[in-house]
Amino acid sequence: MKIDTTRFGELEINPDTILTFPRGLPGFEGCGRYQLLHEDKAGPVVFYLQSLDDPALAFSIVDPALFGFNYELALSDEEAALLQAGSPAELAVVLMVYRPLGAADERAVFQGGVSANINGPLVLNLGKKLGLQKVLVGPQYDITLRDSGGA
Repeated sequence: MKIDTTRFGELEINPDTILTFPRGLPGFEGCGRYQLLHEDKAGPVVFYLQSLDDPALAFSIVDPALFGFNYELALSDEEAALLQAGSPAELAVVLMVYRPLGAADERAVFQGGVSANINGPLVLNLGKKLGLQKVLVGPQYDITLRDSGGA
């Protein structure tokens, strides 16, 4: 399958690699199919979720550890069933990030030029190609901050 995106140009998508968000994402409920992309380099810092339902829609995502966060989330029975995970080890937690106007490139992640949606982490089962956004409200979650040692 081919998709012509506004950010990455024309992409050839293997249907077996499509990441599905059965409920969509808050504000983007009509977009449930995504392709996970990254720059073709060793150790990419930023990954991208390119919507296959809206070629103009792509989200930048990163490992929360880049910001010194360690999430311990409790999933509801419905969320666990949706992700089809047999164990927590099958799941990955990532954050959506954005660069405020004026931050020029990915190095901004390490220079404090990027903001992250820490109250809406994405929980992904990459093996089953399923995901959801866990919207956190109130003190129902633990986030551990670590000193990155030099920012």
